Amino acid sequence: MRIINLVENTEGASGCGVEHGLCFYIETEKHKLLMDTGQTGLLLENAEKLGIDLTQVDTVVLSHGHYDHGGGILPFAKINLTAKIYVPEAAFGEYYSMNKAGEPHFIGLAKEIQELPQVVTVSTKEEIYRIDDELSLFSGIGSEHAVPSTNQRLKKKTEEGYVQDDFTHEQCLVISEGVKKVLLSGCAHHGILNIMDRYCELFGEEPDFVISGFHMMKKHNYTDEDINMIIDTALALRQYKTVFYTGHCTGVEPYNAMKKLMGNQLHYVHSGDEIRIRTGIERIAWNVREEMKPAQDKEPTKNTAASEAATMKSTETAKAAQKKRRDYMKWHKFFAWGTVACFVMTMITGYKRK
Repeated sequence: MRIINLVENTEGASGCGVEHGLCFYIETEKHKLLMDTGQTGLLLENAEKLGIDLTQVDTVVLSHGHYDHGGGILPFAKINLTAKIYVPEAAFGEYYSMNKAGEPHFIGLAKEIQELPQVVTVSTKEEIYRIDDELSLFSGIGSEHAVPSTNQRLKKKTEEGYVQDDFTHEQCLVISEGVKKVLLSGCAHHGILNIMDRYCELFGEEPDFVISGFHMMKKHNYTDEDINMIIDTALALRQYKTVFYTGHCTGVEPYNAMKKLMGNQLHYVHSGDEIRIRTGIERIAWNVREEMKPAQDKEPTKNTAASEAATMKSTETAKAAQKKRRDYMKWHKFFAWGTVACFVMTMITGYKRK
C-alpha cells in the first residue's frame, strides 16, 4: 500500500507546495483514492510534480465539512468525473471559526460540491458504512476522553445563533489490506483517543497504523491544561501497538513533545512525503509463522480462519484493554512530566517573551 501526502502545512524533501490543509493519495490492491483534498487546487499541482495521475482515482473520502479538507473537491471534479465522493450527511452545515474579537469566519464547504452527481452521502446512523471489503467508514464517536481545547472557537450557525460544533459531520476511513488495517482521520476533532476507542469497539482490535491530525496547534500560549492533554494523549497512544503518523493541525510544538514520549511510534508527514505499508510482505511473514506452529495446532483447511478468530479481540476485551491502559497511564504521568519538563518550560517562557 502506498500513501502519499499531496497537501500539508509544511514542506518535505519533495519540494511540493504547501497550504493549511490535508490531502492523502492512497493506492491499495483494488483502489486509487483520496482522503480529503486540501483547501485549493494545490493537490493537482503536487500530484503532477509527483507523477500521480488523479484521473485514475476511483474514490474520494471527505473526513469532515471544513474548507481546508474539502476545498479541493471542485478542482478535482473538473478533471475526474467518475470518482465517487463519500461525504458525511452533515458536511454541508454552516460552520464557522471565531476570531479573538468573537467575529465569525466561514470555514464550511462550497455549496456547489453538494450538486456534484458523484457525491455519495454517508449516513452517520450506520455503525460501519462498508464501501467494499477493503474500505469502510465510521462515525458515532464518543466523548469519554477530553476533546482538543482548540475546538472551542469552532461553531455552527443555527436559527438560534452560533452554537458549539459537535462534529457530527466527522467520519473516519478504515483500509483493510492483507492482515493490516489503516485508520485515517482528518483532524480528530472528537479527540484521537475517542476515535481509537470507537475503532476498537467496532472492529474488536487495534489498528496497525493511524494517520491523523490531532488538532492541538495554537498560535498563542499553551496553557497548563493544553500541556496536560498533550502529555496524557501521548501516554495513552504509546500503550497501543499502533504506529501513528500525524501533521497538519497537530502543531510542531505538540508533536515535538509527543515525539519525546512516543519515539518511533510517532512520525510527522510533510507535503509530498510517502508512507509505504508492506501488507504483502507482512502477509507472507504471517503465513510463515503459521507454518512454524506445532503440528497438533494445525488444521490445513481451517487453520487460517481459526488463527484469525483467535487473535481477534471481542468488544468487551477491547474496552477492558482500554481501561487497563488508562490505569497504567496514571502511574506513569509523573515520569512523563519529568521527560518533557525542559520542553514545557521552553515553550511557556518562549511564548511569554514573545
